[in-house]
Amino acid sequence: MAAMTTGLAEDEAAPHAAGAVSGAYVARLHTSLEAVRPLWLRLETRGVCTGHQHFAWAEGIVERLLPRKAELAIVELRDAATGEPVMLVPLMRRRAFHHWVIEWLSCGVCDYAAPLLADATPWTRQSAEAAWAAVLSVLPPADRIHIAGIPKEVGGVANPLALLSPARDSIHSHYGIAMDGDAETVVKRICRPSFVKALNKDLRRLDRNGGLALVEADTPALVDSIFGKLVELRLSRFRELGRFDLMAQPAVVDFYREAAHRGLTDGSVRIFGLRAGDVTVAVQYLAAHLGTLHALLIAIDQGAVPNVSPGLCIMGELIRWGRGAGFDYFDLSVGNQSYKEHMGAVKAVLSELCYGITLKGMAASEAIKYRGRGVAFVRDNPRLFKLAQEFMQRWRRLRSGR
Repeated sequence: MAAMTTGLAEDEAAPHAAGAVSGAYVARLHTSLEAVRPLWLRLETRGVCTGHQHFAWAEGIVERLLPRKAELAIVELRDAATGEPVMLVPLMRRRAFHHWVIEWLSCGVCDYAAPLLADATPWTRQSAEAAWAAVLSVLPPADRIHIAGIPKEVGGVANPLALLSPARDSIHSHYGIAMDGDAETVVKRICRPSFVKALNKDLRRLDRNGGLALVEADTPALVDSIFGKLVELRLSRFRELGRFDLMAQPAVVDFYREAAHRGLTDGSVRIFGLRAGDVTVAVQYLAAHLGTLHALLIAIDQGAVPNVSPGLCIMGELIRWGRGAGFDYFDLSVGNQSYKEHMGAVKAVLSELCYGITLKGMAASEAIKYRGRGVAFVRDNPRLFKLAQEFMQRWRRLRSGR
């Protein structure tokens, strides 16, 4: 225990935490956010992480979205020789079909699984394996590990989770586009000519519809108004498509609304509405971290102005706004929607950790892998994919009585 407390600042010492020394790293398990708040905030502001790993974001997850039979498993890793912090790994353990699974602390509202790193020191396969061995040594008993949405890099640093030998490419990808130079010309310079041409044409059409305005929700009243429009448009659109949306769950809506209000103070969340005259044709909900804007939720009114793509319009306007505000990267998040490549965004495949620890966990992990392969096969076959979409739409409409 003396070795475990080496290098802990007084305000970072966490009571009721289990720990173990594993080679080059010292690991401590924490089961509450308060125990790691000072260190988390320190790594969030001085280290390397994504906007999905803000302390306030995690706090909202714990307060509103954590399943009833779930518990926090946040692992703090320090250098065994110096006692200096190396990373925080926010995990949770929950019951799933009569077994225990270790997952990322996400509950569906974190696109990316990446630890909070103390600095930009490069990681290797060997150092990542040693760090993961230390993490595993303090985790509570579980049947399997399942961490999805692992980006290969975080802030230009190799994500140690993606370097692990059990890590495999998932069926999901994410897209992003770097922004530089003058804000007024940034779209023309970084996006594809075909996108720029279509964007300018649609913006002119919207402007003729009573004037065009990108409105930021910078007051509590505007947050409620524009966020409320986002929920209304999304639910209407997803019902029309016969698809499920997380925003159908009141707890998720409350989570995002509260985060948006908090963003008025700390700038971690921004909401924008695109108006054509008096009509809000699109809403975009973003997380902001250092130089990156993460596009999290979008909602559009496809029928408000004929022959116009409101989603592309608000994306183009936000690229201009973001560059003008000093951001240098626009993260288009997870998903293979065609508009992302149309814009000129760069695609990167996400990794996944999915493996069993016990026989029960191994069986569950194999079933998940086979399901993933089936989904990938259908998705890569246009005819099958269309049939699957039509079937799911009809099934969901039947369930909802429509």
